[in-house]
Amino acid sequence: MIYFGGDYNPEQWPASVRKDDVELMLRAGVNLATVGVFSWSRLEPRPGEFDFGWLDEVLDLLHEAGIGVCLATPTASPPPWFTKLHPDAMPVNRDGVRLTHGSRDTYCVNAPAYLASSLTVTNRLASRYADHPAVRLWHIHNEYGTTCYCDSCAAAFRRWLSLRYGDEAALNDAWSTDFWSQRVSSFDEVLPPRATQYLGNPAQLLDYRRFVSDAMLAHFRAQRALLADSPAPVTTNFALGGWVPVDHAQWSREVDIVAIDDYPAADEDRAFAADLARGWARDRPWMLMEHAPSAAARAVAEPYLARGAAGILYFQWRASRGGAEQWHPAMVPHEGPDTPVFQEISALGAELRDREPVTVTASTALLYDEQTMWALQAPHLPARDPDYDTVARRWHRALDGPIDVLPPTAPLHGYDLVVAPMLYLMSAAVHRSLRDYAGGGGRLILTAGTAQVDEHCRVTPGALDDLIGARLIGPDLTDITATVLHRLPDGRPAVLENRYGAGIVRYMTTQDPGFTH
Repeated sequence: MIYFGGDYNPEQWPASVRKDDVELMLRAGVNLATVGVFSWSRLEPRPGEFDFGWLDEVLDLLHEAGIGVCLATPTASPPPWFTKLHPDAMPVNRDGVRLTHGSRDTYCVNAPAYLASSLTVTNRLASRYADHPAVRLWHIHNEYGTTCYCDSCAAAFRRWLSLRYGDEAALNDAWSTDFWSQRVSSFDEVLPPRATQYLGNPAQLLDYRRFVSDAMLAHFRAQRALLADSPAPVTTNFALGGWVPVDHAQWSREVDIVAIDDYPAADEDRAFAADLARGWARDRPWMLMEHAPSAAARAVAEPYLARGAAGILYFQWRASRGGAEQWHPAMVPHEGPDTPVFQEISALGAELRDREPVTVTASTALLYDEQTMWALQAPHLPARDPDYDTVARRWHRALDGPIDVLPPTAPLHGYDLVVAPMLYLMSAAVHRSLRDYAGGGGRLILTAGTAQVDEHCRVTPGALDDLIGARLIGPDLTDITATVLHRLPDGRPAVLENRYGAGIVRYMTTQDPGFTH
């Protein structure tokens, strides 16, 4: 079965609309409705006072109709009473400004009061609905991504650094703190990378992104532990984009189903996001948790379905009458079901009734690293273009056949071709993995901008010389022992091919995939 449906927010509408919703869902072929994502103020209207009556009715109604429920924990949007009681749990931005209530995602994941309240409401949901027959999937939180720089985060960051580095000497070495007199004698001297006079320390900036990802993961795990008695699988929706401080490659091992939200720009290829999700999932299912409904629903869904999606879900079911997203597309638009959007979505739902997720086997892997993307966003870099994500997507379009988009730490054995475009950040472990792959008979493609720094943003000159068969000096090549396959118009080498062990390594002196074949 392929999940088909979307976010359903019945609390936004009079109870009388629910019967019509269920009838329309059955017409559209909906078999899964995500419920409760932003319902905290309804579930807990006052501190410690809960109202589950309306949710009982919704889940029972959906179950009677044979429609499954993806039940969400509502922790992405604390209610106004929480803000009033715990103003110090609101996030602080890099400039030191504490944000106030009025939107979504306004919380600090490291604030003790926020964690306690999150676990309270999740525990009550788990206790009440763990065995409810409608619940097919648990959806923890929503699009983790709020970065905070408050004092709670500062204390948690210091603890994280202490565990990661052990002592101040190791931290100073990793962060190159002798530059600009940043050497610390105690972890207590470390601050989050708040707004400062000039350029921040790139290693500190990168570690803070890692820390935020781990802090949010701890919040996810704490909620997941409360759902352990439920037979339903557990997930959260991965938001895609350079702003997201979540290492999804790491998080993907913590969910039962990898779920992505994909809202691509007009010129972006949906196939890349689908292959990325499948690469994160590896041996487990993945699904499209959110995307925008449209009158081209079948064409839009096909790139995901062709790459193994176990679900096609939308945000949202019925268009909101008011609120900040009242003009967001919906499966049931403001004009109602007699619209091209609803008709097209219903046609897709009918087509999916008898379909099963396909199994995709790829012989080509494209390495994609969100931490490299973070590192390349540092303001100290001499060049701001090309964008890492853009380069990766360009290579993805240029490659033939099914492609697994993988994190650089993934096993590479068994692939005929591995491509690592602009993999700026490269640890010793990844160096070993690439050498083992090529030396064992694999075909490896590397591009300019790859392996320029280690995992602490420290420059690593000559790191690729043995692999590519040449010495890299800035943008130029010397001591070339590899074969030059192509040259640029000015005569400089464009593509080198080097025998490495039993394998072959090609090095592109640009990020352009034009010379791939």
